[in-house]
Amino acid sequence: METDTSGLDERTCRLICPIASGMVGVCMTGIGLLRVAVSVRGHETIADDLLSIDALLFLLATLSSYFALRVQSSTRLHGLERVADAAFILAMSLLTVACFVITYSLGG
Repeated sequence: METDTSGLDERTCRLICPIASGMVGVCMTGIGLLRVAVSVRGHETIADDLLSIDALLFLLATLSSYFALRVQSSTRLHGLERVADAAFILAMSLLTVACFVITYSLGG
């Protein structure tokens, strides 16, 4: 008995798309807050650069999952879903690193 995994893939893409697009906004807000903190304290950090890269990765995850929902080919669906998953996981990991950088560079 063969199971159809296209429903699972579509659900995954439907989850990644709005979450990743919301995370772009989180990154942009973080960048803005860091720029204010830098201007007030005069202490530069690489966290805003990390968040900029992070926003691009979340954008890649958003676009990949969006286009995965639009394609008709299951081969392309699976490929785009893998790109969306990888970009999302990488972006979440980088966001965690950026949080540590922010905490320890601005905390002292």
